[in-house]
Amino acid sequence: MATQASDIKVVVEAPRPTARRLTITVPAERVERTRQETTRRLAQQVRVRGFRRGKVPAQILERQYGAVIQQETIERVMRDAYREALEREDLHPITQGEVEKVDYEPGADLTFDIAFEVQPEVHLERLGGFKVERPAVEVTEGEVERVVERLREQQAVWHPVEDGTPLAGDLVTVEITPLEGEAAGQPRGYQIVLGEGHAVPDVEDAIRTLRPGEEGEFTVRTAEGAEAEGASGAAQRVRIKVREVRRPELPALDDEFAKSVGDFSGLEELRERIRQDLTREAEREAEREVRHRLMEQILEANPVDVPEVMVNRYLDDLLRPGRGADPERVAQMREIARPGAEQALKRMLVVARVAEMESLHATEEEVEGRIQEIASRQGRSPEEVRTRLQKTGQLAALEQEITEEKVFEYLKSLSTIE
Repeated sequence: MATQASDIKVVVEAPRPTARRLTITVPAERVERTRQETTRRLAQQVRVRGFRRGKVPAQILERQYGAVIQQETIERVMRDAYREALEREDLHPITQGEVEKVDYEPGADLTFDIAFEVQPEVHLERLGGFKVERPAVEVTEGEVERVVERLREQQAVWHPVEDGTPLAGDLVTVEITPLEGEAAGQPRGYQIVLGEGHAVPDVEDAIRTLRPGEEGEFTVRTAEGAEAEGASGAAQRVRIKVREVRRPELPALDDEFAKSVGDFSGLEELRERIRQDLTREAEREAEREVRHRLMEQILEANPVDVPEVMVNRYLDDLLRPGRGADPERVAQMREIARPGAEQALKRMLVVARVAEMESLHATEEEVEGRIQEIASRQGRSPEEVRTRLQKTGQLAALEQEITEEKVFEYLKSLSTIE
């Protein structure tokens, strides 16, 4: 498509759905005007013997600085023409424009090609008529009791064990000294709760044979060795000394325990609150699964292409390896995360498009109402909550959350949720 935009000519090509290439032609008269402006500006900046600043004749500046003037002229002409072309063609790049070709001779029109990526255009031809099964929401008594037990463990009193070998659940303080390799003879201290996977099985088994104050030499298979060689791992000789063993004493499971946990009249009220919390979380998880299943069907009916640059930026934000991280390992992590990143971006694009089509963006009143809810729940003033959300950059996330809720309520109304 060719358009006449002011005094520039623009041809737009789409090599791919998310790529654009502009061929922009700038008339020779405009190039010459820019060159004259560039020359006048240069005359105010340079000193030439025999002339006052700003009074250097143009022909002398051209003779001494002709290459500089031409380079700056071309750059200014291209920059201004590119900005004007984007505005006239209503294009919004998501990458910096890359100049692919420049065709210019003094006194002639300047033509250049510039390519960039744009956000994909999302065409949604079918949004409803799908069937989605909502997962059953069920909280068992066993789940409630597991939470109760975790609360008891958090309030346990740890007593030193003077005699006997450690048991599962004991907190042991140990010193482990490699007897081979570069770290041989260099002891390191650890605190381990036995039976919770804090140490490799061979180390835990060795610890369980030692009383407080005892030490021994063992052949163990390290986690690194297991990763390198498979399940059997690599054998290593170590010395293990058990310095201290502590065993938890759990509080009695009664009304006094419930009162110590929070504002509860007794154990049954605590259990009921836990049951309610677990039910709410199960309902939230069921809703997340409904949205996931519904979006899968929408994307299958309405394929969306995501530019590679968007995927890479998403992965950059998701994975922030520390200094000195292994590049090969980072590359592996990116490849593992790539499918999820692509799916997340497709979902975001669909939600944004539906919100635009149906005017479902969060309103100021809805955001304010949500802030009021948060403030009431946390016992704070709305002003405090709003200030905190603004400082942490979470206010935009709150707006997006409300928008998504409205979008999915709309999408669910178009399908059957069983």
